[in-house]
This record gives sequence, structure tokens and C-alpha cells, in this order.
Amino acid sequence: MTGPELAEAGRLLAAARRPVVFTGAGMSAESGVPTFRDAQTGLWQRYDPLELATPAAFRADPALVWGWYEARRHGVRRALPNPGHRAVAAIRARCPETVVITQNVDDLHERGGVPAPVRLHGSLFAPRCSACARPAPIPEDAAAPGDDAPPGDAAAPDGMPEPHAGPLTPPACAGCGAPVRPGVVWFGEALPSAALDAAVEAASGCDLLLTVGTSALVHPAAEIPLVAARLGAPVVQVNPVPTPLDAICAVNLRGPAGEVLPALVRAAWPDADAAWPDADAAWPDADAG
Repeated sequence: MTGPELAEAGRLLAAARRPVVFTGAGMSAESGVPTFRDAQTGLWQRYDPLELATPAAFRADPALVWGWYEARRHGVRRALPNPGHRAVAAIRARCPETVVITQNVDDLHERGGVPAPVRLHGSLFAPRCSACARPAPIPEDAAAPGDDAPPGDAAAPDGMPEPHAGPLTPPACAGCGAPVRPGVVWFGEALPSAALDAAVEAASGCDLLLTVGTSALVHPAAEIPLVAARLGAPVVQVNPVPTPLDAICAVNLRGPAGEVLPALVRAAWPDADAAWPDADAAWPDADAG
């Protein structure tokens, strides 16, 4: 990918000292993680995911909802970080003050080399009690994000159990005995205040916001790029299609994150080519200065 837009975005990234990278479902979709609006498979074809992802659905049928989220979690563990995830880690390596904010509930950023993204919508790997909110262990068949590989190393999913394909009774809370629920934000629930505060603070203080693979339709998360823009930070958008953010962006880069982000990193830092001679090359250590 080349052109004046890429060159300008590269100039902005190279000049940034406190960039924010804001990612949405399109980023994970490139790794094969279905979005909420993608067709379901197998047993789950009968159900509307928008109806499963609610507190009311869990109260009505905990086994159905827990089973669906277990199937999603298994699917995520079979996915691998794509070159877009690696590029985000490379940005963080070049700019240690980079803050990564994500709307995604998978662990691909961690396995791609970003150890602690700000999670606006929670995580499939952080279950908690549905009554007392006590954190619960991850089911034994899955490691915590990043536990199975060092930062920057994609864990091979070979040998993992087959995804669960039906209702499954959730475990009981070790504290109060209530059913454990997925650690994600459901429709009708507020975003976790600590994550939202951290995201707003980062967007308020950044000198560049890079928004990647988000539809900009899910609020209040969609407000994060607007916060940066209102305070004078340039916003660069990476998306294959137009979004409501187009009008506020200094640069709009059309294309998939897995292609555009590596090209953007190379445009910002031409010597990055030495780190990525081919698709199988080792990527920069996310903790490197």
C-alpha cells in the first residue's frame, strides 16, 4: 500500500509520542473471529446472538448462554493474531507511551504482543460471579491470555479440545454459589468504569489516535475518537469501508488492518522493514524501547 494518504499517516505516527490505538471487531475478524453479526454455525444457527448477550437471557437460561460463550472462547483460542495485531505491538515498541484500547473481548492483542490493552467490553477470559462479581477461574481447558506464549509469539492451537456445541451448566461461584457468568459487557449493561475512565484519559492526552476496524456505531465506545479530535489530536482511521468517523479524520486509510497497519509502520519508520523481512519473521519485542 502506497500513496499520499499513507505517507501523511506515517508522518503523523512518526511524530507521535503518546499515541492511542483504538480497535474494533474488524481487527479480530481478520483472524477469523466472527463478529456478532456474522452467521452462527451448527446448533447456534437457531439463536440470535443479540438475544443471547443480555442479562435477561442469562437469568432465563444460564446453560444456554454459558455454552454459547464457551463455544466463542474455544473459537478464539483457535484464532491467531494477524499482521495488524503485530503492527500494533510494533507501534508500542517504538512509542512506549502507546495506549491500546479495544472493544474486542478476545485475547489476540495479548498474544500479538500487547500485554495489557484497555478493555471497554470485558474479556472472554475473565469470568466472574453473576451475583457477587467475584473473579472466577478460567475453565481448565484454556490458558489465560498470553499464558501459553511469550508476548509477540502466536500460540499454536494444535491439540486443543473441540469447541463446545450446546448448552453447558456454568460453574458455581466459590464464594456464594451463584452461577459464574462470562466477563463481558452485555447489551443493557454499563461499560466498566475503570476501563472507560482510562480510555477517556488516554484519548484526552494523546497526540494521535489511530482507530482500526470499528464501525463507530456502538456507543459510548464510539465516543473515544471524538474525544481526541475535540482536543486537537489528529485521528487516522483504518477501515475497508466508510464510517461515521470519516469526517473528523485527518487521514482515512481504506483497507484491512492486516495490510494497512504494517504498511503504516513502515511508512513511519522505514527501518521497520528489517524486522519484517517475510510473513514468518519474528516481530519486534513489545517491551523493547
